[in-house]
Amino acid sequence: MSQGATGSRHTPVMLEKSIELLNVRPGLIYVDATAGAGGHLREILKRAGGRVKVVGIDRDAGALAALSAEIGGQSRLVHGNYRDIAGIVQGLGIDTVDGGILADLGVSSMQLDNPERGFSFLKEGPLDMRMDSRSPLTAERLVNTLPERELADIIFRYGEERASRKIARAIVSARPLATTTELAALVARCLRAPRRAAPGFRDSSHPATRTFQALRIAVNDELGSLERFLRDALQLLSPGARLVVITFHSLEDRLVKQIFRKAAQGCICPPRQPVCTCNHRPELLIITRKPVLPDEKEVLANPRSRSAKLRAGQKEP
Repeated sequence: MSQGATGSRHTPVMLEKSIELLNVRPGLIYVDATAGAGGHLREILKRAGGRVKVVGIDRDAGALAALSAEIGGQSRLVHGNYRDIAGIVQGLGIDTVDGGILADLGVSSMQLDNPERGFSFLKEGPLDMRMDSRSPLTAERLVNTLPERELADIIFRYGEERASRKIARAIVSARPLATTTELAALVARCLRAPRRAAPGFRDSSHPATRTFQALRIAVNDELGSLERFLRDALQLLSPGARLVVITFHSLEDRLVKQIFRKAAQGCICPPRQPVCTCNHRPELLIITRKPVLPDEKEVLANPRSRSAKLRAGQKEP
């Protein structure tokens, strides 16, 4: 899934750059771990002239159904969580991925612009926020049942919101909350005074942005899923295959950066040991030493792309 400009047509973020870094070649296997509306998946097929095997994974059954109707049998589409990529791919009879794996972690425009999904604080809808409607955990359940301290911890940890305690206190006092607009208005009342953005966080204009992000991350276990995905994806890749990840907030990018750096590390002997005895070899060559950002033209055309960061690596022999 990827963020995109609001409207009838979904626009993948940094499409050209991500596909370029994926280094698409005919005859190989590729996995779009967050297929969504299929922007990246279609481009992979286009670049290889259809002469590739592409697996598309997504938690949103509705998005996959629409994509399946459009592309037919050109790829294998699987309804599932990208954290389960190892089991999904191996279940299709694929032991290794020799082309590459791509994950675009943003919430799609289709989800953001559908009030019934509960992701947007601008349109009234239920406090849902589930990527996969099969999941029993919703934002409404968190908002209306968690103790104040646990709720504040989620808002602070996943939203990097300095006023988390104040917001949690107000939520508990106002329970029960049922809609996105109720919650957004409550948060706005808590944060009337202008604030400076926290270090490393690109603030948005609406005061509920961080709180909604935090609840969405908690509902979908996004960071836990990302960590498991990255570790399993690295194991699935064949030497020379690539891993491309697009993130949309600092917590995701930090985790990708840390796991990439660890995978690219050579000797892991104690620093003071004069001779290496571990024989540890790097398993990843980092292609993007710094994250790739959308250019000014893309941000102007698609404001939702402004927080995107892209990192890429290649599996070492």
